[in-house]
Amino acid sequence: MKFHLPPKIKKISKAISVIILIVTVIAFWSIAVIMWFDDDSLVYGDCNVAKINLYGDLYTYIQENEECADCSSSEEIVNQIKDADANENIKAILLSIDSGGGWPTTGQEIANALKRSEKPTVALIRDMGASAAYFAASGADRIFASDLSDVGSIGITMSYLDNVNKNQKEGLTFNQLSIGKYKDTGNSDKKLTKEEKDMLIANLQTGYDIFVRNVAENRKLDIEKVKQLADGNSMDGQKALDNGLIDQLGDSFDVEKYLSDVIGEEAVVCR
Repeated sequence: MKFHLPPKIKKISKAISVIILIVTVIAFWSIAVIMWFDDDSLVYGDCNVAKINLYGDLYTYIQENEECADCSSSEEIVNQIKDADANENIKAILLSIDSGGGWPTTGQEIANALKRSEKPTVALIRDMGASAAYFAASGADRIFASDLSDVGSIGITMSYLDNVNKNQKEGLTFNQLSIGKYKDTGNSDKKLTKEEKDMLIANLQTGYDIFVRNVAENRKLDIEKVKQLADGNSMDGQKALDNGLIDQLGDSFDVEKYLSDVIGEEAVVCR
């Protein structure tokens, strides 16, 4: 016995098959597009200002499987700047900053990427743009901040906790097995010798000098003035403006108004 579908049912069944096929194709291409753009890429819609976030603790890179709820990497930020620079629809780049800093190389890499960009670049410091985060901001064409923002903190630290006395009380003995005079320098389970401390301070001084020189060059400030400001302390937005560390007090609305004038059309930020 054969079962035959009525013609009307056949048409409905065929229409459903076509719909399923279309949905499947759309889903396939959507997945392909998502896979094409990795996490470092920015996909822009109907906008002309690329907004890139520099938030939390700053590192040069972050492992894909590493849990980092509040951090940013220069590797990702630099790639996003490159993507924005290569996109003909993007007319300007906005670096939104809320960070107390991190590794110094991070700030330098981001600052250099901003300086290499052929498009107008703006840094907006929100609650905080300090240490390596300010280093990054200094590479922008113009820096905005609130009068309540913490700005600056130009300096370098690598202070750490020494466990030696605690270990002695607990009866623990550190057995040093290393080759190279300074190989165990900074090990928290051993005392720091004077030679080791002098060596570390010399390294910090080198990093500090590079930080100060870069800020002076990026901000077009006299290096002696930057040295006076580079005591590791941060300052509010108004003081930062008075000392030339930022260009203007304002928020995102002021930034968009400024960028509209610069690019000659209404600034629409990619969010």
